[in-house]
Amino acid sequence: MAPMSEEDLEWFKSTFRPIPKPELPDDCIEYSVHYIPSSPVPAVADEAADTRMRLTEVQKSAAELTKELLKDYIWQREGFRLEITKENGTSTLSGRTNFGDSVEDEWVIVYMLRELTKKHKDIWATVTDNDGQFLLAEGAGALPSWLEPEIADNRVWLHQGDLVIIKPKSDKRRVTETISLSEARKIIKGDPNRLMRSTMIQEEAFYRLRNYPKQISENLHSALVTIPRKVAFLLHQKPAYISAAVEAFYLRDPIALRPLRGKDSDDLIFKPEDFVTMSTRFTRPGYGQVKSQDFPAPKAWVNKLPPIEDRTVHDRAETGMKVSCGFEMLLTDPQNQDKALVREMKFILEDLDTGDESLPTDEEIQTWDKREDDEKWLDINFEDLDTELKGRGKSKDQSAGEFGDANAQENLQRIVAQFEKFLNDESAGFEGADFIDDYKTDSDDEDDEEGEDELDSDGEDKEASFDEEEFSKMMKEMMGMPSMSGLGGPSEPLRPRRVEELETDSEDDTEQIQLLSREMEAELKGTGVLDLNRPSEAAQGKHAVSHGGVEEETTSGLEADGGDININLVKNLLESLQGQSGTAGPTKNMLSMMNLPVPKDDRQR
Repeated sequence: MAPMSEEDLEWFKSTFRPIPKPELPDDCIEYSVHYIPSSPVPAVADEAADTRMRLTEVQKSAAELTKELLKDYIWQREGFRLEITKENGTSTLSGRTNFGDSVEDEWVIVYMLRELTKKHKDIWATVTDNDGQFLLAEGAGALPSWLEPEIADNRVWLHQGDLVIIKPKSDKRRVTETISLSEARKIIKGDPNRLMRSTMIQEEAFYRLRNYPKQISENLHSALVTIPRKVAFLLHQKPAYISAAVEAFYLRDPIALRPLRGKDSDDLIFKPEDFVTMSTRFTRPGYGQVKSQDFPAPKAWVNKLPPIEDRTVHDRAETGMKVSCGFEMLLTDPQNQDKALVREMKFILEDLDTGDESLPTDEEIQTWDKREDDEKWLDINFEDLDTELKGRGKSKDQSAGEFGDANAQENLQRIVAQFEKFLNDESAGFEGADFIDDYKTDSDDEDDEEGEDELDSDGEDKEASFDEEEFSKMMKEMMGMPSMSGLGGPSEPLRPRRVEELETDSEDDTEQIQLLSREMEAELKGTGVLDLNRPSEAAQGKHAVSHGGVEEETTSGLEADGGDININLVKNLLESLQGQSGTAGPTKNMLSMMNLPVPKDDRQR
């Protein structure tokens, strides 16, 4: 092969671009631990070997801390782990955890990193998720004005349990400089004056950790469930199996449901027989996923559940049926066969079949823990939620704890308070805090000099005022825009490979799918969703108003302000509220902030 000419070589160099770092997947947290010795340090013969030795010590501390604080903890998907890696010639401890729907798992990891930095003086940690520097998002109300998301990378660190932010070189309000990881390490090591520690920011950023480590155990829920003895054997061997089984149940699809379609229970791994009742630990999101789903009993489970008259016994058996079906789908679905957890469970079941292990007796099961937690945290009262969102708090005649649990109430009250504080910021725009300095003319400098927000010693903004009338007017204008809210379901979209497997189904599978489709179509027709001639939401709202005794007032409003504008406003509001399906959304939040009641959907379904 002939060598490349200089012209071809230059062209090749001009087309070369470094491979960008892949984006962090959703529901993932990424963290790293760095050894950065303070200056001056004694010279060592091999600095790289010394760094690896110190990181190995931190790795052992992390394992000890996990045993101490997370002995009985159950992760929603993946756990906290640190592995030695090398990036740009520097050794670090790195880890990535998929926490699924359990946001508390993310904060358990933040707590672990804080504790590690407290134990080791020269250890600095970073943590991000798919939203970037989420610690800054938590402390947004107390951040200095220059700290924007575009320049936040590599500036936020954990050290000695504190949140440390690397300040810019200049004191400008608008900072555009970004720093690399190597530059951040140099600043930490050689320029301590650029390291900012703020008590106010830390209180906001670490607010969710205020009850740790006590709250770690409260992230789980124990419940009594009635399940086949073989499932009880697996869960007693390793309680963490429950998370994988719940996820298999929650994200089920037609392929995963195949083994449950048959009438003969002999083909099942976990036959609906030999039932026992045991206490099972769930993650709170996992327990909510099991309890919230309507799941008709498969053919093999029909007539296996106790009568509904005894509600407690029936609920335990129904939850156990869902869990057992989750284990069945987990172990039989082809897409799970390469998972380490599935292989591990199959080895245990093989030992059971060969006689190396035996099922627990009734006497042994009686000695197991029988804990059953209160499910009150699952209950949400609409009126209480509406009161909390309005920021009014509870009245004297209302008893405490009616809305979820104490932590839910406290967190929601804090969110509303932070939102109100944000609204009190004159410089806040629809994308966040805008800085009017960039839009001022030279003639405005002198007038604005005295009234300009000053930065305190930590670089934090002072509170600004808020014009309620102007805000109310702005909200009324904004509510004319249609909502882009969408409806989502618990199941993930079928991947191409899964679709191909569906296409290769047997004739019996095809009939089952067609039957399922007809049942779904009949249910949708019953709700009126497929009725193209159904009257619009705006027309229904107009009809209700004309028969509510206020027709005259509404008509005069239409004439004064222009009929089309008001009709469109009402139509957009109702469509937006309907699209939110009772969940939080922009229209509901704006109505609540203006102290306007949210109309209930009283249509006949």
